[in-house]
Amino acid sequence: MSDITKKNEEERPVRFKPRARLLLQLGDQLIKNESIALVELVKNSYDADATNVNIYMDNVDTPNEGIIIIEDDGYGMSPDVVENVWLEPGSDFKSQKIKNQETSPKFKRLPIGEKGIGRFGVHKLGNVIEMTTKAENENEVFVKINWTDFENYKYLEDVPITIKERPNPVLFKDGKTGTNILISNLRKNWSRGMAREVKRSITALASPFEKNDSFKPSFGVLDKPNWFDGLLNWEDVKEYSLFNYKVTLEGSKITTFEYNFTPWDTMSKLHSRTVDQTNELIDNSINLRYQPKSDNEGIINLSQFNIGKITFEGYIFDQDPFILKLGVSDKTGFKKYLRQNGGVRVFRDGLRIYDYGEPENDWLDLDHRRFQQPAKRISNNNILSAISLDRKESSGLVEKTNREGFVENDAYQALRASILHTIDLIETLRFPDKKKLKEVYGPTPKSSPVKSTLSEAKKYVEEKVKETPIRQQIIKYFNKIESDFNILSENLLKAAGAGLSMSVIVHEVEKIIYEVEKVLKAEQASERVLKLVEHLSSLIDGYADIIRKSNQSTESITTIIEQALFNTEYRLESHKIQITKGYKEYKGTQRVKVAKNLLIGSLMNLIDNSIYWLDQKAIKEKEKNEIYQKRIYFDLVEDEKFINLIIADNGTGFLIPTDDITEPFVSAKPGGMGLGLHIANEIMEAQKGRLYFPEEGEFELPKEFNNGASVVFAFKK
Repeated sequence: MSDITKKNEEERPVRFKPRARLLLQLGDQLIKNESIALVELVKNSYDADATNVNIYMDNVDTPNEGIIIIEDDGYGMSPDVVENVWLEPGSDFKSQKIKNQETSPKFKRLPIGEKGIGRFGVHKLGNVIEMTTKAENENEVFVKINWTDFENYKYLEDVPITIKERPNPVLFKDGKTGTNILISNLRKNWSRGMAREVKRSITALASPFEKNDSFKPSFGVLDKPNWFDGLLNWEDVKEYSLFNYKVTLEGSKITTFEYNFTPWDTMSKLHSRTVDQTNELIDNSINLRYQPKSDNEGIINLSQFNIGKITFEGYIFDQDPFILKLGVSDKTGFKKYLRQNGGVRVFRDGLRIYDYGEPENDWLDLDHRRFQQPAKRISNNNILSAISLDRKESSGLVEKTNREGFVENDAYQALRASILHTIDLIETLRFPDKKKLKEVYGPTPKSSPVKSTLSEAKKYVEEKVKETPIRQQIIKYFNKIESDFNILSENLLKAAGAGLSMSVIVHEVEKIIYEVEKVLKAEQASERVLKLVEHLSSLIDGYADIIRKSNQSTESITTIIEQALFNTEYRLESHKIQITKGYKEYKGTQRVKVAKNLLIGSLMNLIDNSIYWLDQKAIKEKEKNEIYQKRIYFDLVEDEKFINLIIADNGTGFLIPTDDITEPFVSAKPGGMGLGLHIANEIMEAQKGRLYFPEEGEFELPKEFNNGASVVFAFKK
């Protein structure tokens, strides 16, 4: 740049000039609703070392006359703190305390709030705020703010705020300290539903799993106490749980684990049971791992992310009608409570982090997991659970400015994955208990809902619809649909190659059949009905095609083994797993009749499971400084009736009873669908062979495979 240009430049200092309405925007846009606004004020009371914080409302269904009062017995504020901290948006007063690990004088609390903006959410509640506060050995301070003034001034610095100091206290007499906030000129006409929602939020602010007499928030509507009639509470509802658990996670491990199955007194045919960390499944899954197919993989070390000890506990419920009739009197209220309060909440130093566990925030994807595996998974409305964190030890978890959870950084992902790892174990333990419940107290199995509905629709057409070409086409389609659906349900391969479960197929098919029924009754045999039936037929056709493409043919069993190993070669090498091919010396019958592609898929699934559990075993052996080589063994043994394909590994062995392991949706592997061995069993039944788990010594295996997992595919000659 030339000297002439430089001489013509002119520099002058300028400043940001925040507009007065900025504070109104902070309140409106960063605080989601009235419940969150009040919770933020309650958190401020917690930070001020309060034991009691009481929220009162009066005439709130008439905004011009209504008032909201928040009063605590904390250490209050001095005139200096009010002027230089409370009236300073974005103050770092609390964040500095957190940084310096400076705790409160009485209860040694680290501040929960740190952004310096939560108090401005009070604007969400009303236009006028009158605050009275008193600190020890300080004058009482009174501040009145009319938020509508902020709309009448251009810049924030222009809005006049007056502070009154009272040497003779008006509210906090006789040496008392604390803060009282009175809100008037309310912005909303409050309803019973809004008040009940706030009651729920205030009640849920403290963890129900931790008895905390040092902090007791309360909420009431003075002129309408009946607004809270009929509200179930935590103590009532938890008595209806059938399963509960308490787990602690620290570093890279589960450090303590307890799961309980607790049948009600009315369930006299069932026995309770307890599982702890000495259980084989838990012992072999003690290392925290990311979920399969997630962005991360491998072991999670919480310490690396500045997340200290996690306590994870909860109660699990069953809302099946046959369960509820055994002991729940107010079924509607019970279901509503779980719908509104169910989920996994997060608490730090005993106070809740919103909005984890709220109905609209499925932060762990529990409902999505349940949709994929309804028999095994837990949904949000069947669990009341809490994650407890220590404020000092969990600095890696940073709250969002809008108070809706944590910033989704690496620490958050590690927390989420650790909890999902634990939930997976709990679901696996719960599965056989839930199965027993259903076997003993469940309804007698009925015929397939799709087949019975389909039969009714077909019968209706045959009896009620006049003879026309369209009628004949509809009946023809119905016959084809019934035939294809039988292929699906009898083989029960659940369209697994396409990643679809039978439950999804049934759901989709049933929807369309019901639609057909409705239209049939309304429009007789119209073109619209025909199109619906054609759509249903094509839907079923697509699913059935997966089965048709897997017709049995005579195949070389060694070729199938080699193909499965070839398909998984890269993964086996990357996990440093040694393959022993005992079948190389096999001289017996080579060819078996089987659905080739499905068998290859099943073998690949078994290899995949072995890789996971071999890795788990390797971690444990490394911790004990033991030398360990991961191995999988394949062999063929022919007897009088069968050609036996033996697959064994030197891993952890099966952690679920082998009587249950071929059931659909049963899996000890985190994130596992629990369909692999079920499909393998179906393939062998279709071949008139069998899938089984041999006893030790039944086949001659190298000694190192005796304690691992062994599976036999017995192909009928």
